[in-house]
Order: sequence, then structure tokens, then C-alpha cells
Amino acid sequence: MSSREYLHEKAEESRHNETIAYLMFLAGAVFFIGGVMTNLSLGKDFSWFLIIPYRTEPLAGALLGLALTVCGVFLVVVGMAAGVHYSRDRGWYMQEMRKANSPDEAILNRKSGKNTRKKKTG
Repeated sequence: MSSREYLHEKAEESRHNETIAYLMFLAGAVFFIGGVMTNLSLGKDFSWFLIIPYRTEPLAGALLGLALTVCGVFLVVVGMAAGVHYSRDRGWYMQEMRKANSPDEAILNRKSGKNTRKKKTG
């Protein structure tokens, strides 16, 4: 396997991981909204923690809503962090692929008769 093939494979892998990370973010957003809606539908006597409503009474729905909300926030944060990480990683692989391909382009330009150097005007 040549270095270009390796970089191409790693860029594809990073693109796939980035897609999975953004899907994780979307799942977290759905969980978060579901948890907030569950807590809001339980009644009028709930407390607020920043933007998250919660019930202090021991109800099964309150526990479900809190669990969905916490998991949703966690998935949103981790999904965004992983998406940015894999995006930057893919950018690095693409930059290395450009560096690996640039000598080949210079050789092709010389063979085809194109002059890549600028003429000096004086």
C-alpha cells in the first residue's frame, strides 16, 4: 500500500467518523428535547436548573425525563467535539495528500512542456 492510498483510506475513515459524530449530535438533540418535553408534561410543579426543568418528586416519568435530558446533553457535547476533531483530522489528511500529489503534478507539467517558473522581467 502506497502512502497516497493510505492517506486516502484515512481521509475516508475520518469522513465516516465525522458523519457518525454528527448523527450522535442529532440523537442527543432528540433525547434532550424528549426529556424536556417529558418533564414539562408531568405537571406544573417542577423546578428549573438553567434551562432544564426537573421534578423533585419520585415519579417514573420524572426519572425518565431527567435521564433523557442528561443523556441528550452528553451526546450533544460529545458529538460536536468528535465532529470537530474528525473534521480537523480529515483536513490534515487532505493537506498531506495534496503535498504527496504536488511533485507528480510538477513532473507532468515538465513533460507536457508547460513551464512552471515565472520569467524574470528586467
